[in-house]
Amino acid sequence: MYSKETYVSRRAELKKLVKSGVIILFGNNNSPANFPNNGYHPFRQDSSFLYYFGLNRDGLVGVIDVDNDIETLIGDDISIDDIVWYGSVESVHDMAEQVGVKNSAPMKSLKTICNDAMRQKRRIHFLPPYRADIKIQIFDLLGIHPNQQKESASMDLIKAIVKMRSVKTDEEVEELERAAVIGYKMHTTAMKMCRPGITEQEIAGALDGIANGLGSMVSFATILTQHGEIMHGSPSMNKLEAGRLMLCDAGAETINNYCSDNTRTSPVSGHYDQRQLEIYSIVEACHDYVLQVAKPGVKWWDVHFAVCRLMTDRLKELGLMKGDTEEAVRAGAHAMFMCHGLGHMMGMDVHDMEGFDQINVGFDEEVRPNLEQFGTNCLRLGRRLQKGFVVTDEPGIYFIPALIDDWKASGHCKEFINFDKLETYKDFGGIRIEDDLLITDDGCRFIGKNRIPYHPKDVEAFMAENR
Repeated sequence: MYSKETYVSRRAELKKLVKSGVIILFGNNNSPANFPNNGYHPFRQDSSFLYYFGLNRDGLVGVIDVDNDIETLIGDDISIDDIVWYGSVESVHDMAEQVGVKNSAPMKSLKTICNDAMRQKRRIHFLPPYRADIKIQIFDLLGIHPNQQKESASMDLIKAIVKMRSVKTDEEVEELERAAVIGYKMHTTAMKMCRPGITEQEIAGALDGIANGLGSMVSFATILTQHGEIMHGSPSMNKLEAGRLMLCDAGAETINNYCSDNTRTSPVSGHYDQRQLEIYSIVEACHDYVLQVAKPGVKWWDVHFAVCRLMTDRLKELGLMKGDTEEAVRAGAHAMFMCHGLGHMMGMDVHDMEGFDQINVGFDEEVRPNLEQFGTNCLRLGRRLQKGFVVTDEPGIYFIPALIDDWKASGHCKEFINFDKLETYKDFGGIRIEDDLLITDDGCRFIGKNRIPYHPKDVEAFMAENR
């Protein structure tokens, strides 16, 4: 938790932005794994509730009456039976005091608050729910069917929270730096363990253990695979094979739930072969280009497509692409090789505030997404960068056999892609390099004091010294 003053200040700013009505921020309930008392561990609180109320206990709801300037923490105190099994915790009243909330009340009072607001025809602001139990609770409180709740959620509240959470304060950056320390440990451990004969799952399990031991949890399910062409490839019991590449996309959350998110692609044999090095150097150049151009006022949309043009030019040099670069990118031919966006916002959620829809987080009235073109429709961020934004820089090149076959059969972008040569890369896999960037006064910088090796010679040297 931060200081009481931090949460008081955040809620005060939220009230100014929303202006009127009653704001209801639902915390999460414990989520059962296979039995009501056997929940998933660790408990993960809703990020927006954490941002404004800072409390990491289940079964809490924050209510902010904007018009009357009344804040209330809603929740039931735990019973003696719970204390026997889980130990004593502060009362809801005491927790409210910790974060500067003057009022507290049991959960049953939330129905009265909602009924009074609806009777007075006051607007009730809530966020799009993502858990079934909260959807049922909203239905009981407000009479809005779960299939209508996303559309009924308050856009005023969404915009206010996006405005506040997008720009990271100094204390948030410090927390992200702590997450980067854990991420460094995870990725360098993966490089140390990467060798023929070890299973993907064994390495991934070690990384998850680091995240659990040094922080709260992983910031997303660890991606670790020799099949780097699969965007979200889960670790399997397959053994790493000499001559192949291991793609590791992993990150951690601190105990205050701020994230890291990095990707490295390591040679299982300890050295990149010539073909791997040729593709890797393109991804490396794209990654480093972002460091040169990302700064306040620049559209991330423009950075993304500049990277796509750079990638296309370099792939043309290898004979994998052909034709006019501008026309190729305009047609989306580059998406054969990079079918995702260049990066996304990051903070308390690894895809920050993704539950609000990326159109509300990564775009604005000036920059709108293109949801029609393959590849471009996966761009999560396009708006102008601002000082304090934290974004991921994650170009990649992938050789996806099914996609190659599909485009070749239909003739899609045949004027820009050399399918005959592409056939010889079906066994390649994929390469991605990802780091977290803080947008500064006049540019950007890496988050994390220690750099996870990513230049080819540095990766090879690190693996040689530590395996």
